[in-house]
Amino acid sequence: MKPAVRVNDTGIEINPDRARVIIKFFVPGLEDTGPGDSRATSVVERILALDTPAVTEAMSDIEARFSGRHRELDATFARHAEMIASRLPDGHEISPERLLLLGASFTHEFAIEAAAVCNPSIVLLTDDDAADASFVLSVRGIGEGHRSSIGFRTGTISLDGMVSIDKPGQFPQTAMPTPGDHHRSVFKAKLSDRNDDDENAADVLDLLPPIFSNAELDERIDELAGQEATRRHTSRTIANLRDLARSSYHVEFPAYTDISERVLWPNAPGESHGMEDARFVRFAHDDGSISYYATYTAFDGTHIRQQLLHTTDFVAFTSTSMAGAGAVGKGLALFPRKIHGRYAALSRADRESNSIAFSDDIRCWPTLQMIQTPEQSWEILQLGNCGSPIETDRGWLVLTHGVGPMRTYSISAILLDLDEPQHVLARSSTPIITPGTHRRDGYVPNVVYTCGAVARQDMLVVPFGLADQTIAVATLSITELLDAMTPEAAHAL
Repeated sequence: MKPAVRVNDTGIEINPDRARVIIKFFVPGLEDTGPGDSRATSVVERILALDTPAVTEAMSDIEARFSGRHRELDATFARHAEMIASRLPDGHEISPERLLLLGASFTHEFAIEAAAVCNPSIVLLTDDDAADASFVLSVRGIGEGHRSSIGFRTGTISLDGMVSIDKPGQFPQTAMPTPGDHHRSVFKAKLSDRNDDDENAADVLDLLPPIFSNAELDERIDELAGQEATRRHTSRTIANLRDLARSSYHVEFPAYTDISERVLWPNAPGESHGMEDARFVRFAHDDGSISYYATYTAFDGTHIRQQLLHTTDFVAFTSTSMAGAGAVGKGLALFPRKIHGRYAALSRADRESNSIAFSDDIRCWPTLQMIQTPEQSWEILQLGNCGSPIETDRGWLVLTHGVGPMRTYSISAILLDLDEPQHVLARSSTPIITPGTHRRDGYVPNVVYTCGAVARQDMLVVPFGLADQTIAVATLSITELLDAMTPEAAHAL
């Protein structure tokens, strides 16, 4: 009989904090739902009609209520006023105070964790086993309209195995996006998916470098537009190219902000309704340098797609599209290093099974191979990975999730061969973490879910969401977990 795996509750529980608010531009009449057009002009007219004492009183009230909740509030109001300046009458002079009131009237707060904070992943910032280890914990914050953003917490794993979470910073904030670089391989694959890979697309992309800018793309698009008289469907190709270009962007936060204050907010059209379930991994390049990548699900209200985040310092981030059969759907998880010179990733492209993909391009995954299908009762509806594989002396340890009757989620594990990870060596015959009767209620009942764990010597640190509402942290022995797993050959009997 296989030994049981002891799962230790650290006592950590991260609850959604409704006071964690960011400040955003707001246009009355253009809310996410409901009929009607912008009411910006009428609002501007009413602000201009206010007498000076009323403006002063309104701004005093705003400063008193909000100045302690945000950095550089007046600068934000001024920027938002500039965004609405086109609605002012031509030649109209406006006082600095009234201008701030104009900006404040087109501003609102968004509580990034109003509904839930869940689905965490964790990466180490250091790999020295002889010292305490700092980590970054990514979280999915869910706010108004079920819109998701990516936030962070920081913490430490001590030498004696104690896990602690730091108090988050006081002023969560987003960063202004700027256009990112584009990857020719992604554009070609995406256009092929849209049946738009004929000579129009080739004539644009084949003359671009492997990584190109918006300006370089615009130059090639202008040339294509000039040939409209002798080509078919140029307008379709141009529209597709511009749409794909909007999926790449860069954000950078002020260095003085704390990591826990930095909020990755939807910027691309394909993620307008949320950035979900980021799977962060500490990636070791062949030259020894370290990057942090995260795959996440972009949701536009109807469709989902995979995006790739990249950072080296958690200050500056780039987001780009991913393409290929392996990057379809949810749940792509990168291995933390190349295998035999190629990138590797776990995929759940069919929405219910675990597959593996290999590629020379971290953004394009053209093929995949199934490695695990649902078999046990507690995974009979579907299964998938729970984040990036963890390298051990005995193989790649992969936490998995299974969904069973009553849509109950459980966390389990499989072990993959180090050199040929398409081969499953062993798997857990029972779940490791399940939603206990005292911790199953929340935003989505009966769910435990993680997007990534880390190893610290023999200890596995597993942050996981409870009922898509809160986050808990458990630890367990990697040796115990591996010893408790059933070898694949025996499992198949």
